[in-house]
Amino acid sequence: MEKYIIKGGKKLSGEVVISGAKNAVVAILPAVILSDEPCVIENIPGISDVTITLQIMSEMGAKIRMINKTTVEIDPRGLMNLPIPYDKAKRMRATTYFLGTLLGRFHSAHVSMPGGCNLGDRPIDQHLKCFAALGTTCELEGGMIHLSADRLIGNQIFFDKNSVGATINGIMAAVKAEGLTIIENAAKEPHVVDLANCLNSMGADIIGAGTDVIKIRGVKSLHGTTYSVIPDQIEAGTYMAVAAATKGDILIKNVIPKHLEPITNKLLKIGVKVEQFDDAVRVVGGEGYVGTSIKTHPHPGFPTDMQPQLSAVLACANGTSMITESIFDNRFRYVDELRRMGANISVEGRVAVIEGVERLKGAPMRATDLRAGAALIVAALGAEGTSEIYDIFHIERGYENMEIKLKALGADIEKIDEPEEPGEESRKAI
Repeated sequence: MEKYIIKGGKKLSGEVVISGAKNAVVAILPAVILSDEPCVIENIPGISDVTITLQIMSEMGAKIRMINKTTVEIDPRGLMNLPIPYDKAKRMRATTYFLGTLLGRFHSAHVSMPGGCNLGDRPIDQHLKCFAALGTTCELEGGMIHLSADRLIGNQIFFDKNSVGATINGIMAAVKAEGLTIIENAAKEPHVVDLANCLNSMGADIIGAGTDVIKIRGVKSLHGTTYSVIPDQIEAGTYMAVAAATKGDILIKNVIPKHLEPITNKLLKIGVKVEQFDDAVRVVGGEGYVGTSIKTHPHPGFPTDMQPQLSAVLACANGTSMITESIFDNRFRYVDELRRMGANISVEGRVAVIEGVERLKGAPMRATDLRAGAALIVAALGAEGTSEIYDIFHIERGYENMEIKLKALGADIEKIDEPEEPGEESRKAI
């Protein structure tokens, strides 16, 4: 069982280079299944979700060749339409994207219900609505999703609820469908745009990505491409929170500043200095932060994946802060861990009220999900004393070499391996 040991209280400084976006790459890699030729995907992050995705594709018959540590060549021509079982799907939410790509290529797909972080109710009803609109029969049996269609025919689809996953699956299923598909109330996140750009580079005809109406005109085939994944806005935002929490001075490189504006605006409001460049931001922390209110929204609003990290910063801001979570039911599980460090936070439903304290103190904690784990790291780095963070496998799903990058900034952080406790393997499976 691996854990982080962090001795906090150091002002971190220096430069950090941001990796490719987790939320984009876990869609772009399965999208290669739709191609009739090999594809080269660049700027892939070294995270466990990428490893699992490539392993699934390899076991289905795709040829995977790592050109270097951030570039992979995938030849999907020999890929077979094999079911994706529970032991693979339980490990990450993004296995749902194999539904859209397998359906688009083979007109059938068989994928177990997905796992990933436990953030409350995350139904796939909008995904299934989209597939049905394209002419697909959808069945749920024994925890497996079975899709089949004689042919896929373009249609008009209106999502009852804004959904990144359903938008991505809708795009991938419609790319080779006959005729025109129009997706309304589509998600506008940067990784949706990145997927559309990648598919267009393969010969797809997609317009409107980044708006709430996306039009996909089906094509008969897709060709190979070389495509570079966008930088990870949430990894960048996490290091921005690290700079704020440690009162440090960090230059965060390989970013798209426009994608970071909702995070930048909140940091500026509480008293953090942020300077923007073409492909970098410099974040300088200091004393006397003031509390604020944050409400998560779909893009271009404040991202739900950043509210735990900002809450860790606000735990030591002067006055009262209010965090309203409008996306997920179960996003405040990290609060109990921050309380162990002395944070004064109360939660009622989807609202957390933070009364700032002078200083957090190190404590043993468990990461309950990916972004919760990142929040604990942010808090521990700014805290007084030593913290131990367990269940870091959650964190490694979305952050590449985090302890190495933090050490380069001056952090006192170590990753050590301890004998596993009874039942540890079963907990990792959840």
